[in-house]
Amino acid sequence: MAIYLTELDSNQLWFPSTFDALADPNGLLAFGGDLSTDRLLLAYQHGIFPWYGPGEPILWWSPSPRAVFVPKAFQPAKSLKKFQRKHQYQVCINRATDRVIDYCASTRREDDTWLNEEMRAAYKQLAKQQHCHSVEVWRDGSLIGGFYGLAIGQVFCGESMFSLETNASKIALWYFCRHFAMHGGQLIDCQVLNPHLASLGAIELEREDFMQKLLSFNNKPLRSGCFSQQGINSDIWGEYEL
Repeated sequence: MAIYLTELDSNQLWFPSTFDALADPNGLLAFGGDLSTDRLLLAYQHGIFPWYGPGEPILWWSPSPRAVFVPKAFQPAKSLKKFQRKHQYQVCINRATDRVIDYCASTRREDDTWLNEEMRAAYKQLAKQQHCHSVEVWRDGSLIGGFYGLAIGQVFCGESMFSLETNASKIALWYFCRHFAMHGGQLIDCQVLNPHLASLGAIELEREDFMQKLLSFNNKPLRSGCFSQQGINSDIWGEYEL
């Protein structure tokens, strides 16, 4: 059976409906276009993201079901709380975004090459324009873990994470969920469920439910200061009325 896929023109800024995405491979929607800031922002605003390998054109995806975290519902394991009390990792926002992006690429498996130089440059450009943000975990002044993604209103679209030491990325997610919720954040998109995300409490939403939530939240502003360069201190252990 022939598969017809939309080819995007670099001179036209648009995407087909996510409801036109293929079921196999799950979520493949279009190919071509570019990684310009305007196109990437439009993509994420509509639940679409780029992912492609060496020698492939830019491929655009919107899979279903969609893996997400609900920030205010995130509950760290007791063992993770105990670990953090003992080790006191420091968690910060936007102090080393370019380094986080590069670490996310360099620490991946050798055959996992989607975060190529072109992609990294595009997200770094988004960071310069204050659309892409990082959460970093530090120990004794060394960067040991974190993740990055795009802020689209009250939605954070997570792209990639890395961990050089035990529990670093888990602590980054825990602290960020509390911080994001306190600033009005409603949803963290993590694209496709895997065992690691499931173990942290990610859930799946079918396309219609995900798109409804995305379009409801992505034009609503966060409370001021969410992504200013800052540390997230140990008050995160407290109980907040969200």
